[in-house]
Amino acid sequence: MKEPSGAERPGRALRVLFAASPAIAVPSLQAVSRLELEGRGVALAGLLTNPDSARKRGLAQPTDVSAAAFELDRARRERGLASIPQLKPEKLDLQAREEAAALAPDLLVSFAYGRIFGPRFLALFPRGGINIHPSLLPKYRGAAPIPAAILSGERETGICVQKLAVEMDSGDILARKRIELSGRETTLSLSEAVSHRAAALLDRLLVDFDPAAARPQTGQAVYCSQIRKEDGAIDWARSAVQIDAQIRAYTPWPLSFTELGTDTLFILEARPLEPAAVGAAVPGTVLGTDRENGILIQTGDGVLAVSRLQWQAKKALDWKAFCNGARNFTGARLGGG
Repeated sequence: MKEPSGAERPGRALRVLFAASPAIAVPSLQAVSRLELEGRGVALAGLLTNPDSARKRGLAQPTDVSAAAFELDRARRERGLASIPQLKPEKLDLQAREEAAALAPDLLVSFAYGRIFGPRFLALFPRGGINIHPSLLPKYRGAAPIPAAILSGERETGICVQKLAVEMDSGDILARKRIELSGRETTLSLSEAVSHRAAALLDRLLVDFDPAAARPQTGQAVYCSQIRKEDGAIDWARSAVQIDAQIRAYTPWPLSFTELGTDTLFILEARPLEPAAVGAAVPGTVLGTDRENGILIQTGDGVLAVSRLQWQAKKALDWKAFCNGARNFTGARLGGG
């Protein structure tokens, strides 16, 4: 009879190597650490995150998840637990595999880590690897599922915990949570909601982890691509509904922008007027202002009411303050052409 692995022996905690980098994964990291603090059969073996990077004033800054791990160390030390080992390799090479193996992990848990795990790295984990993905797979496989759902005007999205597979985001599903959308979400606000719901989902999953419970994805796969800075350029020939979705999807990055002469103007908050106003002006024309709705701009289909905007390198302003400093703005044509 085959001797059970360490993860399968009675009484042994499931040792998790948590792989993540951005803020959306912080509550999930906290959830894993909390399971260990509460003695619920899970141990945080370590954190795998991206290297520190130069941000403010050229100083090296840790990832959001790395910074959160340092904060968790305080509570862990008070409970007699060791600090969380942090691995920050430039690439998942032999040295990275050796460092990960030294932590004796049973399971890899990934959430927006940002790199692909090869078969030699995944072979380090007796219980395999799982990934938290913020969409209802197989819809919106890829790097930017939250903006993709907003851009497409979805009425709902969700979170899936899937087994890591060779093909991106194609693994069998272990857990799923649906999230209804109001149609006013931004990527920032929806990411915040997803972060906490994902943590609750992971909490329940790890306590009684059973990879055999996974089920294949069903339905047509839809893919989304990495967002680029230039994607934020507004095409005023599109409809007000589409431009509104773009503005919300690209908040907080890369933001949506337009040009007025040689100046760049960021449109930070807006909404399409209802019912849609067609108008006869050229798309991109500033029609004027409305006391209740803000600055009115003609689009290819309907009028967009802008409530918050910002000149490049200037501070963000509400529409009234902006208009006080931007004379002759009414009648201007945004976007050139």
